[in-house]
Amino acid sequence: MHDISKAIYGASSSASNFVNTKNSVLRMNIPANKSDGRKTTNCYFRLLLLLVFTGAFQTSFSQSSSKPVYVIVHGAWGGSWAFKKVDSLLTEKGAVVYRPSLTGQGERVHLATTEVGLSTHINDVVNTILFEDLHDVILIGHSYGGMVITGVADSLPGRISKLIYLDAFVPENGESVMSIQGSRAEGLKIMVVNGFLIPPWVPAGKLPPSDVPHPFKTFTDPLILKNSRRLKIPTTYILTVEKGKNPVADDFATQAERAKKKRWTVLQLEADHNPQWSAPVSLVEILKKLGG
Repeated sequence: MHDISKAIYGASSSASNFVNTKNSVLRMNIPANKSDGRKTTNCYFRLLLLLVFTGAFQTSFSQSSSKPVYVIVHGAWGGSWAFKKVDSLLTEKGAVVYRPSLTGQGERVHLATTEVGLSTHINDVVNTILFEDLHDVILIGHSYGGMVITGVADSLPGRISKLIYLDAFVPENGESVMSIQGSRAEGLKIMVVNGFLIPPWVPAGKLPPSDVPHPFKTFTDPLILKNSRRLKIPTTYILTVEKGKNPVADDFATQAERAKKKRWTVLQLEADHNPQWSAPVSLVEILKKLGG
């Protein structure tokens, strides 16, 4: 509020100087009657108010646009709803947060088809950044979201200031989730029904919000990377490890190793694979430091 007051004061001073200048120029043309004089005064007064509030608005807009901007991409079967708590905590700390739901996921489950592929999800996030006109984005990908943000960084490297892989896949050119998984991919195949990966942990008839079937095509599509500029983006990998468990045995330990070989910063967070629920406060503290 104090900064806004200063902005209003500054705008008022500028407006006052402008009006004084205009008055000095028009001093030789003073209206012959009081009625015309009042009209002229009212005109200048309205101009003053316009300049005051324009200055205040511009200062306010500048302040809001200087806040760190986070775009969080959820994992498979999920939706933006999964990061609602993280969004709230980051917003309280002065950040601006976007949580796009990928096509066929979350509240966009009605758009699910077997034709939804990896490029569909990449374009979901690319278009969020473009149509919201976001710059200096801190782009976060959780789990399967690592595939998506890698593609987004390849498409819009100039819009992204930092990349954060949250217990996520770290793909190379031409890889898919299934190829990265190797022998463990067989466990995914048995989950496929009519072109969708069905989450067995969700009870039948469970009401939203909940995980939903995920288009299998997004797991088989290879990621095509063409833009080497993405490699210059500062990147951090966060490996989540449950309390008392060996990090080397974690499901995403191999992805953390990939990150180390790329000389990324690698951090470890005590949490299960879904820190947005099991350790939201600790997660936000890390995200805030990385975005600062």
